[in-house]
Amino acid sequence: MWTIPSLYGATKKADELMAHAYSNLFNIPCTGLRFFTVYGPWGRPDMVLFLFTKAILEGKPIDVFNYGDMKRDFTYIDDIVEGIVRVMDKIPDPDPAWDSSHPDPGTGRGPYKLYNIGNHNPVELVRFIEILEGCLGKKAEKNLLPLQPGDVLATYADVDDLMRDVGFKPATPIEEGIERFVKWYFDYYKV
Repeated sequence: MWTIPSLYGATKKADELMAHAYSNLFNIPCTGLRFFTVYGPWGRPDMVLFLFTKAILEGKPIDVFNYGDMKRDFTYIDDIVEGIVRVMDKIPDPDPAWDSSHPDPGTGRGPYKLYNIGNHNPVELVRFIEILEGCLGKKAEKNLLPLQPGDVLATYADVDDLMRDVGFKPATPIEEGIERFVKWYFDYYKV
């Protein structure tokens, strides 16, 4: 039996189950993409890289949950886009070996496929903060807090299917991605 520890995860799983059902019932090709902690220029300003960058530059404390003892599979936006482009022309085929008594959630009887697009290299949050501090040339004031309800300790993208089917594996190192983001941030916000 599996459990989903968060509402966020439950909504993603529900979406995948509905797409799986439509694919199976109506023979509609469906490809699902699972993105892992996307970061980079033009990203969402409510995400951790934007929040931390802004706070550190303003000399305000950053909230570091689970005392920094968590890992995320941070994936640079260029790698996400490359993964999407590669998968766009890969129409899924039905899986002839699919068995409802031992279901593979990534395939189905209908033309259905799920792909993880992630860096497949989880980074500790404290390391992420250290890299950001180095790129900003300024130390963060950290507000160390316990784990938030519904949060997970680690994320990790298994990209074997992506590599096998479309020959792509995200590979932007976190150091390079954060440096690119900080350069963009300084330019865009005239810091």
